[in-house]
Amino acid sequence: MRMRPTLSWTPGADLPPGTADLAPVADALRAGGVLVLSGAGISTESGIPDYRGEGGSLSRHTPMTYQDFTAHPEARRRYWARSHLGWRTFGRARPNAGHRSVAAFGRHGLLTGVITQNVDGLHQAAGSEGVVELHGSLDRVVCLSCGVFSPRRELARRLEEANAGFSPVAAGINPDGDADLTDEQVGDFRVLPCTVCGGILKPDVVFFGENVPPRRVEHCRELVRAASSLLVLGSSLTVMSGLRFVRQAAEAGKPVLIVNRDATRGDRLAATRIALPLGPALTTVTDRLGLRVKDAAEDSAEDSAEDSMEDSATA
Repeated sequence: MRMRPTLSWTPGADLPPGTADLAPVADALRAGGVLVLSGAGISTESGIPDYRGEGGSLSRHTPMTYQDFTAHPEARRRYWARSHLGWRTFGRARPNAGHRSVAAFGRHGLLTGVITQNVDGLHQAAGSEGVVELHGSLDRVVCLSCGVFSPRRELARRLEEANAGFSPVAAGINPDGDADLTDEQVGDFRVLPCTVCGGILKPDVVFFGENVPPRRVEHCRELVRAASSLLVLGSSLTVMSGLRFVRQAAEAGKPVLIVNRDATRGDRLAATRIALPLGPALTTVTDRLGLRVKDAAEDSAEDSAEDSMEDSATA
């Protein structure tokens, strides 16, 4: 049975207020054993909007559901046209101060792991290792018939060739990489099949209305069990896929700390919610802990080195 999409949540008036006190976060990290759970809010400073914050994409856009994608060829045409355009923006996104701070926490041995609800790969680009991509990643494609995985970069090249001249101007880009286009802009965009069996291709991400793979969920539960505390960064916790780990931590008596500007569905279970922008907040924490954080220039240099190695390997 597949979950019905949960697209919105209305906070009650009795929720505890947020604070600006970062001491509990610094203390938890200083003690070590922290598990990070991140959401779309950590990537907004990289130019990728969130779903539910101020100006969030749900105010203008309904995400593709698994049921629509698999059942309707026209839905797949709309999705791939919009996602192909959005992929160009995702490819240009770079880690921000929040991602780099999380990577610094990991390098200094303060974390037991990172679970992200995001599909943008920015934690890994910042240097975090062993990141669990709860909802998958846009940089992979899977065939729904034969199960073969392939790089998104390869499909993007094929789509460019099959849709020469496709370059509409999108009204916006969404956290799932889906660009806002009208039906007229989508036009007769050509969708391509799997090169192995001719089946339907889908990005290796969990759509709304689709279940997170059970083994992945259990791995995350193991990470919660092994952690001393749970640090939630930039997630409204509206969907159960992330909220369940907050509930698990709280039920086990592990402190839950949330850094999110707006109220979240997990606030009643949290020891505190810090209502501050993530980048500045986490930068303040790293300063208090005396940690060195790689800057954007170092990230760019490492990206260039990796690209050069890939080019050499394929030459």
